[in-house]
Amino acid sequence: MLIVAIAFAVLILMGMPVAFAIGISGTLFFVQNPDLPFTIPVQLTVSQTQNFALLAIPLFILAGNFMNKTGITEQLLNLASVMTGRWKGGLAQVSLALSALMGGVSGSAIADAAMQARMLGDGMLRRGMSKGFAAGVLSFGSVLTPIIPPGIGMILYGTIGQVSIGRLFAAGFVPAMVLWLLLGLTVWATARRRGYAPERTRRLTAGEVGGALRGGIWALLFPVFLLFGLRMGVFTPSEIGAFAVVYAILVGVLAYRKLTGRSFLEALEGSLSDVGAVMFIIVLSSIFSYGIVLEQVPELVGGAILDVTDNVNGVMILIALFILAAGFVIDATVLIIMLTPIFLPLVRELGGDPVHFGLVFIVAATIGNFTPPVGAAMYAVCSILKCPLGTYTRESVPFFLAVTAATLILIFIPEAVLVVPNLIFGAP
Repeated sequence: MLIVAIAFAVLILMGMPVAFAIGISGTLFFVQNPDLPFTIPVQLTVSQTQNFALLAIPLFILAGNFMNKTGITEQLLNLASVMTGRWKGGLAQVSLALSALMGGVSGSAIADAAMQARMLGDGMLRRGMSKGFAAGVLSFGSVLTPIIPPGIGMILYGTIGQVSIGRLFAAGFVPAMVLWLLLGLTVWATARRRGYAPERTRRLTAGEVGGALRGGIWALLFPVFLLFGLRMGVFTPSEIGAFAVVYAILVGVLAYRKLTGRSFLEALEGSLSDVGAVMFIIVLSSIFSYGIVLEQVPELVGGAILDVTDNVNGVMILIALFILAAGFVIDATVLIIMLTPIFLPLVRELGGDPVHFGLVFIVAATIGNFTPPVGAAMYAVCSILKCPLGTYTRESVPFFLAVTAATLILIFIPEAVLVVPNLIFGAP
């Protein structure tokens, strides 16, 4: 596996698309082992496409694209402005609130960061905020998006690790609030020091608050309906993806009346591209994962970590640090696919809760989207705002420290993750 790992690292550093880097390096394992039939890589990729549990991923991607075409983003932006417009930091605080509200719509940190950069970036710069600060807020703020249901990372982790997706969905709410609080305090401290004014200076009327709530209510109810359907046994995780698509279409046609024939086709086209990219990584990763299991890499890694500590919190810190380091060069989706089979059995062996570990894992993996040298969300935001990478990196340090602190809080206070799933689904 050493040659496979080296090949993967070299291909990534050369700039090869992640899916091809995974597939090519994984195939090298079979080249090194002539005793293994070379038909296995083909069989693995085909069989992975037949995994019924993964059907939820394209369905939720399709639902998110439909929701974005309904005009719900503008409604949520108005609601976010009502919620946080009077706080120090103005549009920066609004962007954090919007990321939290958009979690139930897009489920993608990269998509959320790019969308907000186009919507709010110029406005933040016109209000005197530096490019580095604006890019840092818009990028790191999108860490909230994938941990509010229906995050794609949760579906991947739950499917690979055989963990309840319903409990994972429910577990995301409190961690999202913790992240929002720490990022909001970071924005507040910077805004106070630099004199960034609030977006709103007058008190809101009851009519304005009511109007904003009415406009965003359908997006706010979306994750509630998902959890209710799973808790009551009405849907399986795959079936609830189909419900999400129907819900998005009904909201777009009946509630907002903005999902027209043209926007419907645009959503389908965008979904084809998104689904193709994600599923291509998933099917080719099965080749890579086969070698990992056959060579007993999980046992070797677990043994190395246990040589350092056998305390479950200590092990989770070491794993989080490894994931943070790997996230500098590997996409979050790939990390979840490749590392879940390695680290989850170790945490389970030590008595750790798989839902608790899953939220920590997903947050740590998502941070890599915002850090050099290959952070996809970082590049999306910096290219839109024309922000130099060095400026972004320097001014993003406080946000990096905030999300790192949030990760440590989640590790040492598992109740913050488990309180909601235990209330809804009962203690495991």
